[in-house]
Amino acid sequence: MGSVLRLPLIILSGLAISSIAAAQDYPVRPIRIVVPFVAGGGTDLLARTLAQKFNETWGQPAIVDNRPGGTGAVGSVLVAQSAPDGYTMLLATSSTHAISPNFFRKPPYHPVTEFAAVSLTAVAPEIVVAHPSVPASSIKELVALAKTKPAALNYASPGTGTIGNMTGELFKIVTGTAITHIPYKGSGAAMRDLLGGQVQLMFSGPSGMLQHIRAGKLKALGVAARLRMPELKDVPTLAESGYPTIEASNWYAVLTSAGTPVAVIQKINAEIVRAMQLPEIKEMLMRQGYEAKSSTPAELAALIKEDLAKWNKVVKSSGMQVD
Repeated sequence: MGSVLRLPLIILSGLAISSIAAAQDYPVRPIRIVVPFVAGGGTDLLARTLAQKFNETWGQPAIVDNRPGGTGAVGSVLVAQSAPDGYTMLLATSSTHAISPNFFRKPPYHPVTEFAAVSLTAVAPEIVVAHPSVPASSIKELVALAKTKPAALNYASPGTGTIGNMTGELFKIVTGTAITHIPYKGSGAAMRDLLGGQVQLMFSGPSGMLQHIRAGKLKALGVAARLRMPELKDVPTLAESGYPTIEASNWYAVLTSAGTPVAVIQKINAEIVRAMQLPEIKEMLMRQGYEAKSSTPAELAALIKEDLAKWNKVVKSSGMQVD
C-alpha cells in the first residue's frame, strides 16, 4: 500500500527534476519572438531589443517573427498553439490580451488560459493629441468645445478595438461628449491624416508621436496616466484636468504558451528583468516615451485579468459591436 501511495510523489518529483534540467539547458536552439503587428512599431522595437539581449546572454539566435493580422489575433493564436517549451514567445500588448478578446463572443484565443505570463517589458500612456487647427489648448477647452458642437469633432484610431479606439471611447463616456470615431488600417494612415488635418484628434501612445509634438505639427492636450511623462513635462495628466478615471496605458509583455515549465519561465523572466534595468535600454525607451518596466509572472497575469475586466465595461458601455 505504501509503495502505491509513494508512486504519485515519485512521478511528481521526476517531473520537477525534468523541469529544472530543461531550464538549466535552456535554450539549446534558436528562440522565436512573435510580434503580432507589422515591423517598425513600438512592439517590434521592444521585441528586437529583447532579442538582442537574449542572444548576447544565451548565445542562441533570437528571431523576431512579425505576424500581423486580426488586431493581433494571427500572431497570438500561433503562440497559443505552439509547443509549451519556451522557444516561441509572444510580444503581447494590452490591445491583444485585454481589449480585442472583448469584441468576440467566442474569441479566437483565450488571453488567460492559453498563455503563460512571463514578464512586462514596458508601459506607455495614451496621449490626447490634436491638430493645431483645433481651437482648444487643454482638456477642459476640448470638452467644452465638444459639448458646444456635438459630433462636430472626430478622432482617428489605428482600428476598431485598438487601445487608441478604447481610450477615445472611455474619454467620451467619462466626459459625456460625442466625438466621431474614424478607424484606420494601422497607425501610419491615421497619423498621416491627423498631420494633414483630415481628422482632428487622436488618442495615441508616444511612439512616432513625440517628434511631431516637439516640432509643433501636433499639440498634446493631456496624458492618460497617473503621473506626467518625463518627455512631456508641461502636459498635464487627465486627472489634473478633472478626469482621474480616464487612465489608459498600453503595456507590452512577453507571454508563452500555457504549460511551459515554470523553471523555464523563471529563467526567461530573470533575463527580461535584467535587460529592462540596463541604463541604456531605459534611456532608449524613455526617449521614445516608454517606461521600461518588468514584473513577476504573477503580477503580469493579474494585470491581464484586471485590464480585461476594465475594457469589457467600456466595450459594453459604448455599445460597440461584438461578433
